[in-house]
Amino acid sequence: MKPLGHTLRFCAFVLLCMCSFSCSRSTLEDPHQIVIWHTMHPDEQEEFNKILQEYMAQNPDIKITALYKETETLRSGFQIAAIGGAGPDIVWGPSDQVGPFEAMGIILPLDTLFDKKYLSKFDPKALVYGHGHLYSIADKIGNHLMLIYNKSLLPDPPRTMDELIADGEKFDEATKGHALVWNYTEPYFFIPFLTGFNGWVMDSLGNPTLDTQAMISALEFMKDLRDKYEIIPKSCDYETADALFKEGKAEMIINGPWSFGSYKRAGLDFGVARIPFMKETGLWPAPMVSPMGYSINASIPSWKIPEVVKFVRFLLSPQVQLEFTTHFETIPTLTELYNDTSVQNNEVIKGSEDEMEVGRPMPIIPELRAIWDAMRPSYQAVLGGTETPEQAAKEMQRSAVQKIKEMNE
Repeated sequence: MKPLGHTLRFCAFVLLCMCSFSCSRSTLEDPHQIVIWHTMHPDEQEEFNKILQEYMAQNPDIKITALYKETETLRSGFQIAAIGGAGPDIVWGPSDQVGPFEAMGIILPLDTLFDKKYLSKFDPKALVYGHGHLYSIADKIGNHLMLIYNKSLLPDPPRTMDELIADGEKFDEATKGHALVWNYTEPYFFIPFLTGFNGWVMDSLGNPTLDTQAMISALEFMKDLRDKYEIIPKSCDYETADALFKEGKAEMIINGPWSFGSYKRAGLDFGVARIPFMKETGLWPAPMVSPMGYSINASIPSWKIPEVVKFVRFLLSPQVQLEFTTHFETIPTLTELYNDTSVQNNEVIKGSEDEMEVGRPMPIIPELRAIWDAMRPSYQAVLGGTETPEQAAKEMQRSAVQKIKEMNE
């Protein structure tokens, strides 16, 4: 039985959602208003709002409302709203949200709305399918982790983990700073190390694969970077890592393309490279690769769909994609843009593409959410010293199997 306090909080949340979503149902049925929820970072939001103003100037009878939602808030909020026939017209976010949305039937199959000739203009990595239908079209591919380095502190990045450790020990001793920082408290940021030891989170059927020697070795290596080699901070979340890198107190950071804009604003001369090679296994660490794209609410009235499709086409257009590429070094999805000088001559984009080549597509099936939730407590327990890597691997697997079972009941 759930505690009474938990039940009351849940009921209050549902009532709040019902109240707010009754309003969003009216906007969903308003022919002159299009609402989009997105997970864009602050730098991107500013540029995105300029683009929306441009569209409204071209289409004065249409009002666009864009609302930022943190990734998990967007996911859960949209699920609740759309089930009730409400919510935004469009959602923009990472590909892994497509799995749960498609399974619940709350987003439209886009291959019925966009013709084959139009879709053929996109990089195949930009088109996210589920059960044979297209459910998201991305305007950015990648969204993956990579090594970002401060050129003024480190002109040439390490190519191997051995080089990283050797250089890191010298840098830490000489400057009292840190060779490498990143948000190592979150499992998502741990994935390149897991894949570097030839591990992965699930098999081809969606079953968790966490109790493996690869998981144990990766957890041990993570701890050694901190406790044995002492080249990363004793504790480090995203905000701490970001601040240390911007302040010049860290040579390198593992982060994604969403950070490029803020590093440019901070005046950093930075480069991008692959996360260093694992000589022990002969593998490049492979980050998860996730296109960021648009999906359409299945609850919108049929008569409104043409206007929403027109707007999505605008957001995916060459001029809009190039705006983001120019300002934020994002990788566009229209293949015609790959020969554009703003892409060809951009070292940051080239470095990002190089890392993406060894990445692995992020699974879009709903089971991934259960796996993240199962990994986090034991992963953090290893860092806290209360579980061994062996214990953590077993507990992750047990918990993931249980959570997936509960999810599917």
